[in-house]
Amino acid sequence: MGFLGISSCFSSNSGGGASYGGIEASTSARSQEERLEMMDKDVKATSNFEMSGQYAPLPPQEEEEDDMEKTCNLNVQGMTCASCVNTIETQLSKQPGIYNVLVSLMGQRAEVKYNAQITDPNTIASFIFDMGFDVDILEERRGGEETLHLLIGGMTCASCVSTIEGKLSSQDGVISASVALATQQGSIKYDSDKIGARKIMELIEGAGFECSLNTDQNHATITSQHKKAIRKWRNSFLISLIFGLPVMITMIYFMVSKKVIIIIPGLSLENLIFFVCATCVQFLGGRYFYVQAYKSLKHGVANMDVLITMATTIAYTYSVVVVVVAIARKDPYSPMTFFDTPPMLLVFISLGRWLEHIAKAKTSDALSKLMSLQPTEATLVTVNDDMQILTDKQIQVELVQRGDYLRVLPGGKIPVDGRVVDGSSCVDESLITGESMPVVKKTGSNVIGGSINTNGNLLIEATHVGAESTLAQIVKLIQDAQTSKAPIQQIADKISGVFVPSILLLSITTLGIWMALGFTDPTRIPVQNHGKVDYSSETQLVLSFSFQVAIAVLAIACPCALGLATPTAVMVGTGVGAQNGILIKGGEPLEMAHKVKTIIFDKTGTITRGVPRVMLTKLFISQDDLTEAEFLAICGTAESGSEHPLGQAIVTHAKEILNIQTVGKCADFKAEMGYGLSCKVSNIEIMLQGPPIANGVSHQQSGQKEDMSELNGQDEEIEPDIVVSTDPRDYEVLIGNRAWITKNNLEITDEMDAALTAQERQGQTAVLVAIGGVLVGMIAIADTVKPEASHVIQILKGMGLEVVLLTGDNKITAETIAAQVGITKVFAQVLPQNKLEKVEEIQSTGQRVAMVGDGVNDSPALVQADVGIAIGTGTDVAVESGDIVLIKNDLLDVATAIHLSKKTVQRIRINFFFACIFNGVGIPIAAGVLSPVGVLLQPWMASAAMALSSVSVVTSSLFLKFYKKPKYPSLEAKEKPSKPAVV
Repeated sequence: MGFLGISSCFSSNSGGGASYGGIEASTSARSQEERLEMMDKDVKATSNFEMSGQYAPLPPQEEEEDDMEKTCNLNVQGMTCASCVNTIETQLSKQPGIYNVLVSLMGQRAEVKYNAQITDPNTIASFIFDMGFDVDILEERRGGEETLHLLIGGMTCASCVSTIEGKLSSQDGVISASVALATQQGSIKYDSDKIGARKIMELIEGAGFECSLNTDQNHATITSQHKKAIRKWRNSFLISLIFGLPVMITMIYFMVSKKVIIIIPGLSLENLIFFVCATCVQFLGGRYFYVQAYKSLKHGVANMDVLITMATTIAYTYSVVVVVVAIARKDPYSPMTFFDTPPMLLVFISLGRWLEHIAKAKTSDALSKLMSLQPTEATLVTVNDDMQILTDKQIQVELVQRGDYLRVLPGGKIPVDGRVVDGSSCVDESLITGESMPVVKKTGSNVIGGSINTNGNLLIEATHVGAESTLAQIVKLIQDAQTSKAPIQQIADKISGVFVPSILLLSITTLGIWMALGFTDPTRIPVQNHGKVDYSSETQLVLSFSFQVAIAVLAIACPCALGLATPTAVMVGTGVGAQNGILIKGGEPLEMAHKVKTIIFDKTGTITRGVPRVMLTKLFISQDDLTEAEFLAICGTAESGSEHPLGQAIVTHAKEILNIQTVGKCADFKAEMGYGLSCKVSNIEIMLQGPPIANGVSHQQSGQKEDMSELNGQDEEIEPDIVVSTDPRDYEVLIGNRAWITKNNLEITDEMDAALTAQERQGQTAVLVAIGGVLVGMIAIADTVKPEASHVIQILKGMGLEVVLLTGDNKITAETIAAQVGITKVFAQVLPQNKLEKVEEIQSTGQRVAMVGDGVNDSPALVQADVGIAIGTGTDVAVESGDIVLIKNDLLDVATAIHLSKKTVQRIRINFFFACIFNGVGIPIAAGVLSPVGVLLQPWMASAAMALSSVSVVTSSLFLKFYKKPKYPSLEAKEKPSKPAVV
C-alpha cells in the first residue's frame, strides 16, 4: 500500500513488496549519501523485476542506529528574529555532546542531535531556557511506541500506585507505567501494535479506579502558541501606549504652542512629564527586553533585544544626566533631552511585534486547518457476522484501536484511517488531498481520517490510528518541512549573525564622527532641527545631535525583516501546497524546483496507470464453437490461480464484463515462469448467469462499453448476438506466449502471429489461449497511459523544460508510450540501479534535474535528482525518498509544484527587497547623511520604520495565500509526434 493506503495492483517498478506505512518525514533532514545508502538494499532486491515481470519481495530492512546518537525535538517560544535562531544554534552547538542543531523561527521548533552518554533532552532544554526562551520537550514516537496520559481517581495511598503500576507493567505491550499519587496522574508508554489506549484504561478501571484522558498533557497547538504570543505583545503595546500617549500629547502641545514652562532652574514641565512617563515605560513596559538582553549578553551574543535596550537606555540615561547637570548648575533653561524616545520606541516596537505575530499566525493557517480536521469523538460499534450493528457508543478518538468497527453518519467526519466494510457514500477529501470533487467510497475502499462523509452511512474498520494515520503524517511532514531551511535562508542567517554587532559598531562610529565634526566645526551641526531649544553652549549642541543620530541608528536597524523574508514565504508556500495536494518537504525543494531545466519521468505507475488492463480479446474460431462469454469465463477461471499482474488483469476483466464476482473451478494448475500456465477449468456455468455480452463487448470500464474495432483501431465486423452455452464441461487450458504454445506442440499460424505482432507494436503484451489442444484466441494487455499525461508533457515543454522518459521496459514499449504522450527522448531497458547513473549523466551537463517516480527502484534516482517528486499512491520507499509528494495521482500537480515554487521564490525576493530597503536606505538617513539638506529621522520615527519593515515582510508573504492552481489550456489537437529516439 502506498502513502494514502491506495493499493497498486500492478507496478512493474514498484517492487510489489511495499507494506502499508507512512511518510518518514525526517528524510528531508538526511543527507543525500545517507538516503542513497538506505535505498541500496531495496533496489538490489527489485533490480530485475521491471525487466522480467517477476515478483521480488523486499528483504526486511535492518536499521543500524548508533545507540549513542539520539535526536530530540523541542518547542521553543520567544524567538523574534533570525538573530535569536542564530544565537540558539551557535551557543547550543558549543555545548558538549551536541552534534547538530536546527532551529525554525516560524515553526518555533528545534531539532537537536546529541550524544546520549554526555547530555540529555532535559539538559538541552534547560540551557535554552537559560538563554531566555520558553521551551518544551516534544515526545518522539519510535516504531509503534505511544504515550498515554491519564487522570486516575480513587487512589488513596502508595499501595494504590503500586497496584496500578504492577498490573500495567505485567501486561504485554506496556513498556512502562508511571503513576503519581500527589497529582492523581499517570503516564503509560505502550506498543500500539500490541495493546491500545482503551484496553489500558479498562485494566485500570477493572482494578477499581476511575480514569480519563488527561487532555491538559497534550502539547499546545500552533494556534494556541500564536494566541499566547499575540496576547503577550498586545499587553506590552497597551502598557507602553498608556505612558506613550501622554508623551505624544505633551510633545505636540509644546511644539505647537512654543511655550517653555520652567518649574525650577534646569527643569521644564515638558521634561518632567517626559521623565515620569519614560521611567514607567523603561522599567515596566521594557522589562521583557531587559531580561532577554541580559540572558543574551550572558552567553556572549547580541540579539535584537540588545539593540532596543541599548537605544532606550542610552536615551534615558543621557537625558537624566543632562537634566541633573542643568539643575545642579541652576541653568535658566531646560536642556534638550530624549525622554520621549523610550516610550515612543517601545510603543512602535510592541505594536510592530503584535501585528507581526498576528500575520505569522495567518501563515500557519493551512497547517492549523489540517490539525483541526481531526475529530474528537468516534462511534464505536460491535457487529455480527453479517455486519449488522449490535451495540454502539461514543468514545474519544484517542481511544480508537486498530481493528475497531466505527460507524460514520452522513455529515460526520471519518475519525481515523480505515477500510469500508459496509455501506457506500461520497467522501469529501478536499482539505487533505486537494481533490475538489467528493470521492465515491464503497465496500473495500480506503478512507482517510479527517475527511467528511457527505451522504451515506458507512461502517469502517480502523486500520491506522494515532501517529500512524495519514493526517498525522501529513501534519508531521509539514512541520518538519517548515523546520528545514531553504539555501537562500542560510545567507540571511549569516547576515543576521553579524548584524547586531555591526549595528552597534556603526552606532558608535556615527556618534564619534558627528562629535568629531561638531567639535571641529560646530556649524556642521544642523541647528534648525532642534527648533525652539536655546543652546547655551556648542558642547551641548554637538552632544545632543550626536546622541540623537546614534540612537536613531540603533532604533531603525532590524534583522527581523531579513530573517523573516524566507521562512514566512516557505511556511505559507508549503501550507498552500498541502491544501492543493502537494506536500513539499522543506524550503530547499521549494526553492530548487523553479531552477529545474530537465524533468525525468518513470514510465510504469507514473506516465502510465501502473495497473494492466485488457485492451483486446480476439477469437480465432467461430463463435458458434466458443462464445465470447465462454472464452472470458474460461480464461478468468484459469488465471484465478495466478499471482502474476497480467493474470490478475484477465481475471478482473472477465469479472467486469460478465458482471460477476466469482469464478469457476481451476484444478491441476501449473505455471512456468517466463512462459505461461496450464490447468483444468470447470464449473464456468456460475459465471454465465448474468446478462449476455452485447455488441461484441471485449472491454468495459466505468459502465462504458467499447467494441473490439474501437479497441484495436480496425474496422472489424462483430456478430451482434452471442449465444451462450451452459452445458457443463471440463476444459484443458493453456495460456502463454509463443514459446509456451510451441513448447506444448501447438502450431501458430501466420494469421495468429500477425495478430500478436500488431498488438506488440502498440506496446501491448499479447498472450495466446488454447483450449482442448486448439488455439482459440488471444488476449492483449497493456498498462494504459494516464489521460492527463500528454497534456502535462505539453505544459512542461511550454515552460521551457526538457522532458525525458526513463524506463526498464523494452524499446518497443518505451517507444510507443513516449510517442503517445509526446516525449522525444527516451532511456529504455535501464536497470533500477542504473537509473541513478542516468540522472547523474544529465546533471553532469550542468542541468538541474527533477525526477518523477513511484516505485522502490525509482528511489535512488529520486534521491540523486535535484528535486525528487514522488507519486503519493506509489510505494512508501519512493514517497520517503521524494522531496515533493503528490498526494493525488495527478501528473498536472507536477507542473503546479514547479509553478508554486516560482511564485514562492518570487515572493522571497520581494521580501528581501523590503528588508533591504528599510535597512539599506533607513540606516544612512538615521545616521544623518541627509541632515545637511534637512532630512533627519527622530529616534521615534526610526523605531516606527523598524516595526514597519517586519510587518511589511510578513504581510508580503501572506499574499501567497491567494495562490490558485493555474488553469492550464485544454490539450489542443496537434500533429502526431515523431518517432522518439531510443537511447
